[in-house]
Amino acid sequence: MLRLVGLVDQWRAIEQSLPKGWGDARLRLTVAEEGQSDRAAALLGPLTPGRRGRVISFFVARRGGGPSPDLVERLLQRLDREGVDGTLELVGADAAAEAPPLGKPRSFVPDWEAELAALPDDWSDVYAEVELDSSDYLERGALLLAPLNPARYSEKPGFRFRVAKRFGYGASTEMARRCFERLDEEGISGHVRVLHALSDTRPVQTQGPVWYVGGRSV
Repeated sequence: MLRLVGLVDQWRAIEQSLPKGWGDARLRLTVAEEGQSDRAAALLGPLTPGRRGRVISFFVARRGGGPSPDLVERLLQRLDREGVDGTLELVGADAAAEAPPLGKPRSFVPDWEAELAALPDDWSDVYAEVELDSSDYLERGALLLAPLNPARYSEKPGFRFRVAKRFGYGASTEMARRCFERLDEEGISGHVRVLHALSDTRPVQTQGPVWYVGGRSV
């Protein structure tokens, strides 16, 4: 049986095709054989992938809180070693965030809408990050974002939060948008981006999926 091109080689070709200055990319792996899908998803577990049948989706980021390109390559090497065949595709990529021009502060609502528009239609759960342009905004920002249950995550001025599209743990998309409207109304500037997203999750007697970041659940 003729094997497909190795997954590591496919990833390297995709990485080379990404635009200069890319910040993050969304990938889709279609496993060739149904019987290999469970093992492939397990080996890619550190990427917190989403899965639907033979299709496994995940996210890679050059910086920030997402899985690094090096981690993606190491995990794909494991799949290659175990003989997992499949087709790796680039779903989308975003340029690294640049500093806004002076006098034009970044607004949250357009950022949030753009992030959601880039997700697959069947997304169900999101783990996202708000980065504020100044630490002076932290106290007021925490108050305005309170319905999202925001959590501090590093020395950077910002918060992380969860959103659920239909049910489960996390704020609704409508509530998230309203919180960002409040930030914009008060002239608080910054950036919001999706770090991880899952598709078509179906919690059974749970509040929803759990992500592990830095060794703890979020």
